[in-house]
Amino acid sequence: MRRSASSGVRRRAATFAATVLAVLAATGCGQTVDTPADPPGPASSASTDSATFMVRDPWVKAADKGMTAAFGTLVNNTGADVTITAVSTSVSPIELHEMTMKDGSMVMRPKTGGITVKAGGSHVLEPGGDHFMLMELGRPVRAGDELTFTLTFADGRTSEFTAVAKPFTGAEESYDPSSGMPMAPAPGMTMSPAP
Repeated sequence: MRRSASSGVRRRAATFAATVLAVLAATGCGQTVDTPADPPGPASSASTDSATFMVRDPWVKAADKGMTAAFGTLVNNTGADVTITAVSTSVSPIELHEMTMKDGSMVMRPKTGGITVKAGGSHVLEPGGDHFMLMELGRPVRAGDELTFTLTFADGRTSEFTAVAKPFTGAEESYDPSSGMPMAPAPGMTMSPAP
């Protein structure tokens, strides 16, 4: 009897250790995840690793100057929630943005705390909803251009994806502050257009 109790404890310890290792392997142990060598085409997925995190059908609204935005579906195939705290590209500074109701009107504002994608879940970035806001284009982004983005996660990991620029009028929204679309600035941020 003593022997079987001791075996049970060892078995539970081994099971616990295997579970911990599986969770660490699934979440990447905080390592940087690189993108594949070939960037995806316009209708492809941008995947950092199909067993971890990917951006499905990424695209950017084509624009000549000012502001624009990037969209797609964030897919978390891990066993743990992940939070994107920053995004960068060489074309423009970027903020994580959301659309929300304020005083009876829809307003665009920086999304505090980042974008969290639940374990095994997805989060859609779309016009009129959450999006990656390119704040001040350093050059025109023309239809067909491919832009490389770097996501930064709360744990410090980074991941790249490539998105294609597309012409889009959609809901006829504008990401230019002079367009009249209400925007709620971040503390210390001015929403006036650049000179």
